[in-house]
Amino acid sequence: MSYPPPGGYPPPGGYPGYPPQPGQQPGYGAPPPPGGGGYPPPAGYPGGGYPPPATGGYPPPATGGYPPPATGGYPPPPASGYPPPGGSNYPPPPGGGGGYPPPASGGYPAPGGYPGGAPQAVPGFTAPAPYGQQPPPGQPPSYPAQPGYGQQPPPGAAPYGAPPGQYGAPAPGQMYGQPGAPPPAAYVPVAAAAAEKLPEEAGGRPPAGVAAAASGPPRQAPAPASQPPTAAMGSLAINEQATHGTVVPIRPFDAEADCELYRKAMRGAGTDEATLINLIATRSNEQRQKIKLTYKTMYGKDLIRDIKSELSGNLEECMLALFMSGPYYDAHQLHRAMKGAGTDETTLIEILCTRTNKEIEAIKAEFKKNYHKDLEKSCVSETSGHFKRLLVSMCQANRDESTNVDMAKATKEAQDLFQAGEKKWGTDESRFNVILASRSFPQLRATFSEYTKISQRDIANSIQREMSGDLKGGFLAIVECVRNRPMFFADRLYKSMKGAGTNDSNLIRVVVSRSEIDLVEIKKAFLERYHKTLYKMIEGDTSGDYKRLLLGIVGQGV
Repeated sequence: MSYPPPGGYPPPGGYPGYPPQPGQQPGYGAPPPPGGGGYPPPAGYPGGGYPPPATGGYPPPATGGYPPPATGGYPPPPASGYPPPGGSNYPPPPGGGGGYPPPASGGYPAPGGYPGGAPQAVPGFTAPAPYGQQPPPGQPPSYPAQPGYGQQPPPGAAPYGAPPGQYGAPAPGQMYGQPGAPPPAAYVPVAAAAAEKLPEEAGGRPPAGVAAAASGPPRQAPAPASQPPTAAMGSLAINEQATHGTVVPIRPFDAEADCELYRKAMRGAGTDEATLINLIATRSNEQRQKIKLTYKTMYGKDLIRDIKSELSGNLEECMLALFMSGPYYDAHQLHRAMKGAGTDETTLIEILCTRTNKEIEAIKAEFKKNYHKDLEKSCVSETSGHFKRLLVSMCQANRDESTNVDMAKATKEAQDLFQAGEKKWGTDESRFNVILASRSFPQLRATFSEYTKISQRDIANSIQREMSGDLKGGFLAIVECVRNRPMFFADRLYKSMKGAGTNDSNLIRVVVSRSEIDLVEIKKAFLERYHKTLYKMIEGDTSGDYKRLLLGIVGQGV
């Protein structure tokens, strides 16, 4: 539909119904009643219509005509009215004013009719019918169709001067200023109204600061349907906590200067152990490897051989351990545990059941390189039964190391463990091996939690009841590392020093191997469980330069 409609605006001859006939309600464009002095008439409009008496209502009693003066009121002043002033000239007002028609000092229209006579017809626009009257036959209806002055608006329609649903519109079927009329509804910004139309699943909600301005209490999104814990946690991801070592790289680092100090400390009669301890305890393993290479480059001698010739006993063992790379030191300890008559199963468990996949792969490579044997075959030849199967599983370095937890799987495997142990006459060790040797640590934590709910027993307690020997020790080591790896090593340290005598090999291995990984957390776990600091425990069970080296690695404090 083209705008303006065909026919022009307004029709030639002025508006229909002007001047009004005797007995006829004045139409749109009619001059004010005699003596009225503008709009509204002094006596008001019949029926208590619009506007209300001067005692109240909306809009407030005007002292002049309609629209009110530019100081306020509704509609707004011509500067923001329709059409825009100056910028849009459709249709152009007679005389070039900004509004249509220009405001008059009195009523609307100005007393005496339009200036210069009736408005001229505009081609293509049909004049509307008088306000409140039906258009003649064959003529399109006026827009918008409104009842005449003083008449009640149709049911559900907004009163004159208030668009439906906007600011100032009273309840349907009620006029402004009528008794019992509710106060105007609070203004709802456009942004809030638009947000209310958004679907709930799209997150539609008013922006910050808008909800407070909206009328009525804020609407809340419906609560999501409750789900069982296993379904709600089906895609749970758990991140491992970061750990910290007590030995960190020193900055700045000068390998040549350190080599000169080593050479000076071991040259001539006697050895300056204090200098050696200070140098080695404050350098990282990577820096020690650079010192070894630089020492051989500078002096053409092997640093390790010089240390062996100058030191002995536990001090020598600890210092040589610190000069070995991590994977090589573990491979060295595994080889020593399986060398000769008998096997040190606790060392095999401590290393193979607690290392990551990457660490085990590096250990296997070092074992093959230095001892020309396959680690897995060596374990098979030195162990037997289900314990041998556990070590073979560990040598594969194939444990799932993701952080995702499948709660449905955890519940199922907890039931499998219960069926294979507590609920079974005898024990299915293979089922325990499948789960404990291949599942990720976060997944195993969830499985152990579900196992407690099903069996009313802790998984460690069930393993102690159902297993025996080295297999029990291997499974318990995995359970303890799953729950708290630092606590497992704190227990190993305590057992190496408790009672008469000290297992120095175990003490050195744990302190050296964990010094740059999680020795800080091990110290905290030690204090938590045994109510004594690791520093004090070592200080009371060792002596001499060996004690000073261990204490230099462990460090004071927790």
